[in-house]
Amino acid sequence: MHSPDNIQYALETTRVLHEPDRRIDTFGDTRFEFQLLSELMDRAGEVRIRSGEVEAQRPRILRPESYRDVELDGFNPASKAKFDEMVEKYRAEGRNLAFLQYGFRFRRGAVNEEIVHDSMDSVRERVLEDIRRTGNPSRAVIEGVDDAWEISILKFSLEMIIRSHEINAFDFKRKGMI
Repeated sequence: MHSPDNIQYALETTRVLHEPDRRIDTFGDTRFEFQLLSELMDRAGEVRIRSGEVEAQRPRILRPESYRDVELDGFNPASKAKFDEMVEKYRAEGRNLAFLQYGFRFRRGAVNEEIVHDSMDSVRERVLEDIRRTGNPSRAVIEGVDDAWEISILKFSLEMIIRSHEINAFDFKRKGMI
């Protein structure tokens, strides 16, 4: 279990060095490959390279009627009633309350690890040169924290949602779905 400070540190220091050329597909699942570079905590001149996949499920449209099924875990019944009231008010004003929901599958079984005895700068340059040479459009290169590496993957996933949202919403609108 990571402490809040470890999570915050991982979020602040994670950098996407190379993002995939593609975004999350609007009408199908999307698979991204990643290479996560991280310096080992107690050993100088050693870098761990984790390789794996993240699968983004196709975005789903949540419409106002779906809000009735929203679970407000830990909230009192008055909060649920207030939430329902706000939804009805926005609907009466003609606001479009449809929004997109994204889901990710992280397949831990597909993660491979390799330890390279070299500086982070050298490893980073070799990995980035490899991606430039091969041109894999679905591969991301991420630099993160070794002990909280999963947080780095989650940050990458969230950034892909943010970068894809406008395109996905446009595609749904173009098809008359929202």
